[in-house]
Amino acid sequence: MDKPLVNAAFIDGNNLYKSGFDIGWKLDTRKFRIHLTETYQVRKAYYCIGYIPANTGLYARLQSEGYELIFKKVQYINGQPKGNIDAELVLKCMTQYRVYDKAVIVTSDGDFACLVKYLIQKGKLRGVIASKRALCSDLLREASGTYLSYLNDLRKKLEYL
Repeated sequence: MDKPLVNAAFIDGNNLYKSGFDIGWKLDTRKFRIHLTETYQVRKAYYCIGYIPANTGLYARLQSEGYELIFKKVQYINGQPKGNIDAELVLKCMTQYRVYDKAVIVTSDGDFACLVKYLIQKGKLRGVIASKRALCSDLLREASGTYLSYLNDLRKKLEYL
């Protein structure tokens, strides 16, 4: 009997939040978590996000929906919050490497192209989910190849109503 897959998602939460503005509709994170489970067999979903104390309600909701949050302290530049979580996402992906069978990377950021290439080379990539074609980094698109899909194509399934 085959053992069940233990796939994990590594989510660029700041990029996913920004994607809502880019695609023109609001993503239902509860539906998205279900989609990750049903489509990609994701058991663990790591949601990397900048920490802002005023957002504790958001963090509690995400945890209740089945995400494990990975925080980074936010810095303010010209009054705007900046919580670049790239290193945290890569670190979590690599420290959990032996635990999961396949990884799903959720981002449109080309900074993750090298991670995607490595996971493909090692047979550990299940998929990459970006916001939409026009806003996906060329580097990420090229690295991901046929593993790449887009949130914008799933609007009817994942839109918050």
